[in-house]
Amino acid sequence: MAQGDISLLLAVMALLALGLLMVGSASISIADRQVGTPFYYLLRQAAYVGGGVMLAAMMMQIPLQVWQRLGPLLLLISLVLLLLVLVPGIGRNVNGATRWISLGIFSLQVSEVTKLALIIYTAGYLVRRGEEVRTSVRGFLKPLGVLVVFAVLLLAQPDFGALVVLGATLLGMLFLAGVRLWLFALLVAVAAGALALLAVTSPYRMERLTTFMNPWADPFNSGFQLTQALIAFGRGDWFGVGLGGSVQKLFYLPEAHTDFLFAVLAEELGLVGALGVILLFVFVVWRAFVIGRAAAQVGAHFGAYLAYGIAMLIGIQAFINLGVNMGVLPTKGLTLPLMSYGGSSMLITCTAMGLLLRVDRENRRGGRSI
Repeated sequence: MAQGDISLLLAVMALLALGLLMVGSASISIADRQVGTPFYYLLRQAAYVGGGVMLAAMMMQIPLQVWQRLGPLLLLISLVLLLLVLVPGIGRNVNGATRWISLGIFSLQVSEVTKLALIIYTAGYLVRRGEEVRTSVRGFLKPLGVLVVFAVLLLAQPDFGALVVLGATLLGMLFLAGVRLWLFALLVAVAAGALALLAVTSPYRMERLTTFMNPWADPFNSGFQLTQALIAFGRGDWFGVGLGGSVQKLFYLPEAHTDFLFAVLAEELGLVGALGVILLFVFVVWRAFVIGRAAAQVGAHFGAYLAYGIAMLIGIQAFINLGVNMGVLPTKGLTLPLMSYGGSSMLITCTAMGLLLRVDRENRRGGRSI
C-alpha cells in the first residue's frame, strides 16, 4: 500500500475505535435501564463495525466500472425502498418518523442507502452526460429532477436532515463537474429558499429553529436537549472529566449514544479530545478530495466524482452533527459518521470508505501516486 492509503486507513480506524469506545461509555446507563445489559449497545455497535469493515474490504475488490454500470439499478432499488418504507406494516415508526424497514436482526434506515446510491448514480451520469451538464440547462436539470422525486419521498417520512445532506452533496458534485456558475448560483438560491420555506411552514421544524436561537428560553422542554449538550461541553473544559465520568449521559442528555455522542465525548475528553475528532474528520475529507483529484488526473472521471461525492457526504454530515451538538446549527436527526450508534449509518459509511479506497487503488494502477 502507498503511504496515502495507510494514513487514510489509520484515520478511519481511529474514528471507528474512538466511536466504539464512546458508544460504550454513553450508552451504559440507558442500556442497563432498558434491557438490563450495560454493554448491549456496545456489543451491537461492535457487530456493526465488524460488518462494516467486511463490507469495506469487499468494496475494495470490486472494479469501479461495475458500480458505474449498476448506478441506475441502485437508484431504482433505493427508490423502491423509499416507497416501501411508507407502506403501513412495512415501515417502522419511531418518534413520529417512518424511516426504517425491519430486517429482523436490525432495522435498515432507507435514507442511508439512498445517499450512497444517488452519489454512485450521479457520478456515472456526470461521466455519461458531463458535456451536456456543462453546456446546457437541460443536462443540468435532469439530475435535479431525480433529486426532487427523492426529496418528496424523504419529506414524507419525514427526514429533513437526510434531504439537506443529499441535496448539498449533489449540488457540490454538479459544481465540481463544471456547471455554469450563474446557473449553479441560481439553483443554490432556489434550493435555500425551498428549504427555508419547508422549515417555516412546518410547526415542529419552526420550533427547532426558534429553540436553536435561544434554547435557554425553555430549558426544560423544547430547549432541553440543546441545553444539556451545552452543559456537557462546559463541564469538559480542556481535558474532560475522564472516560466514563460524564454526568449528562445519565438520563439528562437524550440520544447520548446516537445524535449527541460528540457532546458526551467533549464532556469526558474535553476540548483536546473534541478537537482531535474534528481534525480526524478534516483529514479524511481532505484525503478523499486528494484521491478524487488524482483520479481526474489519470482520466478516471467516475472514480473522481465518486470520491468527491463521498468526501462531501462525510464532511457535510459530520459538520451538521458537530454543529448541532455545539449549538451553532438547528437540531437535526443525523448521526456522526463512523462514530454514532446505528447499524445502517455504520454499514453504509464503511461501504463508502471501501469505495474510496478502491478509487485510490485504481489510481495507483493507473500510475498516479498520491
